Amino acid sequence: MNESILSLEDVAVFQQENMVLNDITLEVRRGEFVYLIGKTGSGKSSFMKTLYADLPLKEGKGEIVGFDLKSLREKDIPYLRRKLGIVFQDFKLLPDRNVNKNMEFVLRATGWKDQAQIDNKILEVLEKVGMKTKGFKFPHELSGGEQQRVAIARALLNDPELILADEPTGNLDPQTSVEVMKVLQDINKSGRTILMATHDYALLLKYPSKTLKCDGNKVFEVVQKAV
Repeated sequence: MNESILSLEDVAVFQQENMVLNDITLEVRRGEFVYLIGKTGSGKSSFMKTLYADLPLKEGKGEIVGFDLKSLREKDIPYLRRKLGIVFQDFKLLPDRNVNKNMEFVLRATGWKDQAQIDNKILEVLEKVGMKTKGFKFPHELSGGEQQRVAIARALLNDPELILADEPTGNLDPQTSVEVMKVLQDINKSGRTILMATHDYALLLKYPSKTLKCDGNKVFEVVQKAV
């Protein structure tokens, strides 16, 4: 049941020719909620980018949602990303179309054809994040928290095995951060695995979970002390 969804062995992360992180060996199991913490510039984003193949894995062994990152070919990257839900700090919604059309764009780009199935799927994911009634709104008509909920809904469209959330609360105020966090917690409780990069330590205290830390060119698990 609790099989590995991400495993890295002796991995080094490069940004162009520069080695950002090295000697990473870790595992994330299906159904876990895992934080990735570390100061700005400690390599969290580069680490995430390596996981969704925005940066190539040049050194070490890495497997994610059944894909081998080392031998991954360019043409397989879209298939890998379909099994990953990626949530960015700055939402990355298309400003020229409403929420429903943002969702439809992703579904059509990933091979969905049937309009009724598309509409049902959009409604289903928006409902999960409490945005069912906002589908006709454009991104600029939504608050930051609402935009991030939509971005999370978008990440759920293809039923990903693993959600990579890169500072999903980075642009939000504390109250909204907690609301977005609750959405992520609910998604995790429904059985989805989440790896969330954050430097919001208040959230870690409020929702303690397995924590990886980026520090001194390494990524390692931190044991949280009982308060």
